[in-house]
Amino acid sequence: MSSTELRHTALDAVHRSLGATMTDFAGWDMPLRYGSERDEHLAVRTRAGLFDLSHMGEITVTGAEAAAFLNHALVGNIASVGAGRARYTMICQADGGILDDLIVYRLAETEYMVVANASNAQVVLDALTERAAGFAAEVRDDRNAYALIAVQGPESPGILKSLTDADLDGLKYYAGLPGTVAGVPALIARTGYTGEDGFELFVKPEHAVGLWQALTEAGEGVGLVPCGLSCRDTLRLEAGMPLYGHELTTSLTPFDAGLGRVVKFDKEGDFVGRAALAEAAERAAQNPPRVLVGLVAEGRRVPRAGYAVVAGGEVIGEVTSGAPSPTLGKPIAMAYVDAAHAAPGTEGVGVDIRGTHEPYQVVALPFYKRQK
Repeated sequence: MSSTELRHTALDAVHRSLGATMTDFAGWDMPLRYGSERDEHLAVRTRAGLFDLSHMGEITVTGAEAAAFLNHALVGNIASVGAGRARYTMICQADGGILDDLIVYRLAETEYMVVANASNAQVVLDALTERAAGFAAEVRDDRNAYALIAVQGPESPGILKSLTDADLDGLKYYAGLPGTVAGVPALIARTGYTGEDGFELFVKPEHAVGLWQALTEAGEGVGLVPCGLSCRDTLRLEAGMPLYGHELTTSLTPFDAGLGRVVKFDKEGDFVGRAALAEAAERAAQNPPRVLVGLVAEGRRVPRAGYAVVAGGEVIGEVTSGAPSPTLGKPIAMAYVDAAHAAPGTEGVGVDIRGTHEPYQVVALPFYKRQK
């Protein structure tokens, strides 16, 4: 495949028929928006949105030592995940740097599905394959075996209930169960990246179009709209969820990112990066590095990734993600700032936007939390 040739999901023709603006995302031709990204964003917050996430990287791990292998390869305690449950975790380098953040689903006693970010799927696959040496475990690239459709928002349970007899009421957050949706077999997961209740449906690619159309029809009466990657980004930003390449990189450990809780030192056996991460944990406890905070603009100018955060004429940090917040009605950003300026309500902090220091308020993350 030439470097310029983009991969297409099974829903490519559907997106084009809906008039989507397409964009290159991690080598995939993906819908950025269908109409107004603000309208798509607000639909997910108040009603429901439908997303094609088929660019995500699914990797299946099977075998008698699958649990022990994943405990060695990843920083979390995967062996303690019950069948039918999922866990947010990370895969780190030996030096503790974050290679990717992941969701791992335990499908059966000796079968797991690791879902990696599209931009890191090959890196994660290669790392897992290499780390599997010496374990009775098989790592399988299943990126072409699945299409992934998400329905997110307060109306999503009702929409999905009309298409499945699976026990959605009993399905907890970060759990998944096999079922039939609109007549096709699916792994139904109560996960998402929007800050709302919702579901992610893993199906065979040949079933994607039929499922998308069934969900569209089921959601017509409650305001479901198709949603692109642009509003997915503003939704996750409001919810304070990190994005790899922005809040998470190989130059940061989970402790630098304020996500040290995902590292489980008390699990059995050694794991890749353990020694370096133990040192990082100690450093973070004694002398906090820069802290990930929320920033809310007092004005209208939007901060972007890479912009300097300033206080008293000094650079005290850097913006990692920024966008207008449709929910708050103001520009917002996540940024790493020096610990001395990280407390919510800290005065005198600004963002250098093309030479002008625009005033910002430091707030605790997330910016938005849904009412349960």
